[in-house]
This record gives sequence, structure tokens and C-alpha cells, in this order.
Amino acid sequence: MRSFLEVDDLTVEELNRVIDLCLAPNPPKVLQGEGAALVFEKPSNRTRNSMEMAVHQLGGHPVYIRGEEVGFDKRESVEDIVSTLSGYYKCVAARVFDHKILERMAKVELCPIVNLLSDEGHPMQALADVLTLVKEFGDINGKILAFVGDGNNVFRSLAMAAGMLGAEIRFAGPSYYRLSDIDKDRLAAVGVEVNEFDFAQDAIDGSNVVYTDVWTSMGQESELEERKKAFEAFTVDMSLMEAASPDAVFLHCLPAHRGEEVTEEVIDGPKSRVWDQSENRMHASRGLLTWLLSEGQQ
Repeated sequence: MRSFLEVDDLTVEELNRVIDLCLAPNPPKVLQGEGAALVFEKPSNRTRNSMEMAVHQLGGHPVYIRGEEVGFDKRESVEDIVSTLSGYYKCVAARVFDHKILERMAKVELCPIVNLLSDEGHPMQALADVLTLVKEFGDINGKILAFVGDGNNVFRSLAMAAGMLGAEIRFAGPSYYRLSDIDKDRLAAVGVEVNEFDFAQDAIDGSNVVYTDVWTSMGQESELEERKKAFEAFTVDMSLMEAASPDAVFLHCLPAHRGEEVTEEVIDGPKSRVWDQSENRMHASRGLLTWLLSEGQQ
């Protein structure tokens, strides 16, 4: 039983195949007459809407379930919840705080599990990101991607996806907020190395892609002031974008805090691809579900 908890659940060949399916205009109705459970411990604008529309486009019926409705290990065990949901739905996708919940769900092996975000990774966002870049450049092998800010779950999945497709990965951010050695080892296992820089301009110099994310994510509100101070030298502004390659584009997974991690001139400027990136969440979801529910289970 194949699930999708992180990008490296796919081989490079499979990742390329998923991207091809994301680009397909008329995907097969792999969910015709079936349902998909979408469990959200953490709310989201793009994740909910993109997944619901992807399920619909594949002929299925999406059902949004709030975290408190199932109550992982409170109302019922994680295993019992999945055993129940698998009787109704073709797959279960979940957006959770603790990645271990997803791992336990997948171990039940009654239906495919999809990670819509956890504290360790955001692979569906990463699929949308590389899809955006493939549409922009055709091939990202040899392209330079510079991520500025927090080496968080978004960055780990992004580095994995783009690196597996041959991109050079650079990171600039405070030393305290970089990927852990465990994360770096996991990336190295799929042939991905992250080149780290102390200064944003050094990472961005000559890059084809500049990417940033919010400095304070959901659940980190108590760290707000501490993080603002730590990241104050890592705002992506026009002077930084000028250090990038002439063909460079700007990406952000959204929601954005203009004036903090990125200036208005950059995110709303001509190099920004954030709205294409946002729409591609739907296409990425559709492609992944198509592969997972057909070729991925063969």
C-alpha cells in the first residue's frame, strides 16, 4: 500500500511521472464514484480548496473533516480512525501537527495516506513548487534555487523535490534556524546537498529561483518577536532580487506578510510567480492523486 508522506516516498522516475500527470489536461477519473477524506487539524486556504477541487476533477467527492471531529488519540486511536475512514473513502489526506500521526495512519495499510502538511514536511506544496518551475523553465536540472529565511518543513520538502530533479539548493538564514543534521542526512540519501550561507545576497547571487516563507508559522506565535529579530536581515527586497539571474523568479508558499519576509515590490512585481504557484497546488494534487490511486498501487 503506497502512501505519500514526503517527497522521497517517490523515486526520481516516479516524481517525473507525477509531474507529467500534473500537466495532463484530461486526467482519468480515478475517483469516479468514490470519496476522499480530508482531515484538517490545522486550517488552510490553499490546501483545502486545491484538494477539494482536485478530488472533484478526478470524479470523486471530497469530505472535509475537522481535527476535533475525529480527535486523534482523544476520541479514538489514530489506528481506529483510519480503519473507520478506509471503509468510506478511497484515500485519506491529513494536515496535522505531528508527523508521527501520519506514519501511524500509513502503517494501518488499508488505504493510501497523503500528507497535506506536518511539522516535518509539506510535500504537496513542494510538488506545486517544482511544477511551477517546470512550467517556467521547462527543465530545472542545473538551475539554482535560493531559499531565504527559516529552514522549516516547507524548505525540507522543497529542497528534496527540486534537488531530486537536479537543481542546486542554497539556503540563507540564521544559524539557529537551519535544517537539522537528521534532515540533511535524509536529503543526502536521495543525492541532495544544501549549500548554506550566512548572508542572503551570497545565496541569491546568480540564482534562478528566490524562495521565502513566513518567519513565524502556525503554532509558533509565542516566538513571534524573537523570530522577527533573528530574521530582520533576511527580508527579500528588490536589491536582493537584482543579485539573482536576469531570468530569476520569486516564489512564496503563502500566506505572506508583506514588509517582513518579503517586500510588496517583490511579491507583487513582475518576477513573482506566487499566484501561478498557488493555482498549481490544485494541479499538483490532481497529478499526485492520479498516480497514487492508479500506477502507485500496481
